[in-house]
Amino acid sequence: MSVETILMIIVVASGFYMAWSVGANDVANAMGTSVGSGALTVKRAVILAAILEFMGAFFVGTHVSETIRKGIISPEIFTGNPLDLVFGMIGALLAAAIWLQIASYFGWPVSTTHSIVGAVLGFGVMYGGVQAADWSEVVSIVMSWVASPLLSGTVAFLTFSAIRRLIFYNDDPITAAKKITPVIVFLVFFVLTLAMVFKGLKNLKLDMGFGEATLVAIGIGAMASAISTLLVRRIKPLERKAVVMVKQPAKVMQALPKVINKLNKISENAKGELKEKVSHILAELEETNVEVTNEVVDENNNQEYKVVERIFVYLQILSAGFVAFAHGANDVANAVGPIAAVISILQTGLVGMKTAVPLWVLGLGGIGIVFGLATWGWRVMITIGKKITELTPTRGFSAEFATASTIVIASKLGIPISTTHTLVGGVLGVGLARGIGALNLRVVTNIMISWVVTIPIGAAGAIMFYYILKAIFG
Repeated sequence: MSVETILMIIVVASGFYMAWSVGANDVANAMGTSVGSGALTVKRAVILAAILEFMGAFFVGTHVSETIRKGIISPEIFTGNPLDLVFGMIGALLAAAIWLQIASYFGWPVSTTHSIVGAVLGFGVMYGGVQAADWSEVVSIVMSWVASPLLSGTVAFLTFSAIRRLIFYNDDPITAAKKITPVIVFLVFFVLTLAMVFKGLKNLKLDMGFGEATLVAIGIGAMASAISTLLVRRIKPLERKAVVMVKQPAKVMQALPKVINKLNKISENAKGELKEKVSHILAELEETNVEVTNEVVDENNNQEYKVVERIFVYLQILSAGFVAFAHGANDVANAVGPIAAVISILQTGLVGMKTAVPLWVLGLGGIGIVFGLATWGWRVMITIGKKITELTPTRGFSAEFATASTIVIASKLGIPISTTHTLVGGVLGVGLARGIGALNLRVVTNIMISWVVTIPIGAAGAIMFYYILKAIFG
């Protein structure tokens, strides 16, 4: 068996492993809020995400890939030694995949794009020197760590705050929801259509100019809004009861913060299942404390709130479905791009700037993503949906809507973003809308640390695998 054949087998296996890791970590982001809010079970979320991710990857995934993802290293430095680029790309795939698997095991949502970028950057700088890297691209990626979650978090905070003020704080939440839902549906379809045009369908050459895309988005949004108006009219109002404002005694209001502080200490020191149970109790108690402090309506509106939440279940699933489809269409390139580059080099012996992606490679990437989601995806789903803050359909919808909106804004402005960071930012924004106490700060801190170390870990791993492969096959 020739060296080229052996390397071909290794790169295909490494690419599938990378796709599996993408599915285990990144895909779970799309459905995590739906699982956490109870809109979908883990099983249904996996099935829905698997279908949409594969469709996005196989039918809309990029058919032409940059030789080196994101253009952070110039392929020209490998012109005289194409096999060195082969070793480096395989090393980058293995390094990124292993880091993503470690992160998935601990339930940390990290960026697959940043993982592969860090790996490519590491071996590229080692091979060609500091001047071989496009540092402006690297700086923009680092800036996205702040820009993505900040923008998404702000949109999620404002969205959930508006829903709470306009619907939940209304004397008649169901009637308020009937009036406001068509407006929200219009905004959702408007944003999702724009996002699909700007990002999800660009690989099919169906993207339009901003003006044309806006008109199409307005038309689709208006149709969806009209349909939702007819549907919400069928929701029957519940029998109204007298509204009771319940002001708790001073002793209760003084004792609750003390209990919360005690539980915080227990949560910090607890381990395993007990830690998770205490975190759930703590989140509910912190929300109760806010309600008690604000003297909100108590006891009578619970059933009406449940009706309102059911309305938002469908909107949340719709938004989550979009994120899954768009992710499959775009981030499958993190796995298949390096495979296509290596296959091209092994077949032609030349290093090109762009590489055609064979259809079977796209299929391989799509299948790998689905396997990763089905086997380990639940780990990150639990973190996104349950461990950062307690989610309901309205809160989960706010986070998903913020993610889609941020994708639209960033795509139009040319700001590089991470889907992972964007969605986590949305969940954080929803939590902050209920007060800082509604967030599990320990989990948030661990996630932030995992983001920061992603690029250096990928770089170190790629360099190590490069030298191992070069020693064996060079």
